[in-house]
Amino acid sequence: MPQRLIVAITGASGAIFGIRILETLARDKSIETHLVVSPAGRATIAQETEWQPREVEALASVVHPPANIGASIASGSFETLGMIVAPCSIKTLSAVANCYSSDLVARAADVQLKEGRPVVLMVRETPLHKGHLRLMSEAAEHGAVIFPPVPAFYGRPKTLDDMVNATVGRALARVGIRNELYFEWLGMKNPTSDAG
Repeated sequence: MPQRLIVAITGASGAIFGIRILETLARDKSIETHLVVSPAGRATIAQETEWQPREVEALASVVHPPANIGASIASGSFETLGMIVAPCSIKTLSAVANCYSSDLVARAADVQLKEGRPVVLMVRETPLHKGHLRLMSEAAEHGAVIFPPVPAFYGRPKTLDDMVNATVGRALARVGIRNELYFEWLGMKNPTSDAG
């Protein structure tokens, strides 16, 4: 049985994160990707990138329409490594936090959580008001991993692409997929003697 990962692209800014996950895993034939792109996600792909939604879908092993709540990924008996929502809109965060399975993205996330599998929500919004923070807390209480795509700088990224890769690498590692996209922290090379 192949290893499977569910990837969802929703309507927040940052479609490149979901695309980069699919690009990375398309080179790794051992992982079957199941993709759901929301209508707003399709619009964001076209707005923010040079990609067309159909080109993004071609990177996935299987593509599921967002309205198909009877899809394989809507059942806990369909084994996966978990799910990454990249990017995760506040609307999707709200659906996950409130167990409101109005579409396949929210249903698949709810199923993964009830099965105890990781659901990584790359929530892309800033600044955050109290309602956003409350939703993040509620989703985390259900078991979701709140993973805003905040760049790390200790790897000294030189380009935007470096930052995207590092963030995607960390998200993939969080669901147990080893990769070389991010810089592994091995300790400070030149710590100052008067730290503090």
